[in-house]
Amino acid sequence: MLQILATTQKNIIATRANDILGISDYEKIHPLIHNIINNGKKVRWYFEMDDCLISNTVGFWEDGIIELNYGKMKFTHSEDIEKIAIVGEMKWRDWMLSVMKPFSEATIRYFSLAEKEQAMEWIINQEELV
Repeated sequence: MLQILATTQKNIIATRANDILGISDYEKIHPLIHNIINNGKKVRWYFEMDDCLISNTVGFWEDGIIELNYGKMKFTHSEDIEKIAIVGEMKWRDWMLSVMKPFSEATIRYFSLAEKEQAMEWIINQEELV
């Protein structure tokens, strides 16, 4: 499940994934994306992954990479995202960077769970694109 965090504001969408994600989770953030782009801004996404519920799965996405390959999760706003901070266990780093890259032309940085504060600072404090 994808939780929308209280730090979601202005052009920042802050989320925490604490289970396998699917279409309904994407649908939670889709209206937030539209609100941001309708105000002429680009999205900055803080994406934190809580590793406690994931054990022997192929990742955080429902059906793993197969779902992505078969197009069930079409992401139509790749050009509307400016930055993505992914926060999670380092064992997910390479996999998540490869999964997120096709969804966005954004600058993507991966942070460990111990670096949550730095990740949020990176999302908030960088100069906004006009």
